[in-house]
Amino acid sequence: MLEAGEFATVIELAAAERLDRSFVFHVLQLTLLAPDLVEAILDGRQSMGVQLQALVRGLPVEWERQRELMATSC
Repeated sequence: MLEAGEFATVIELAAAERLDRSFVFHVLQLTLLAPDLVEAILDGRQSMGVQLQALVRGLPVEWERQRELMATSC
């Protein structure tokens, strides 16, 4: 929706979907996860300590740093 230009901001998107803008912002951060980490999560191969709450609170945008943090979250 944002990418297609339907909404100009996260605030507009959140209002249209009747969601809290903070929630939308945090969920959108998940799009910055390294592709291999997304695949591991979807396949159930992530470290036992990996939790959604930690992911949406913010991971570094650098994929190598994400991998390091995910590997040590056991």
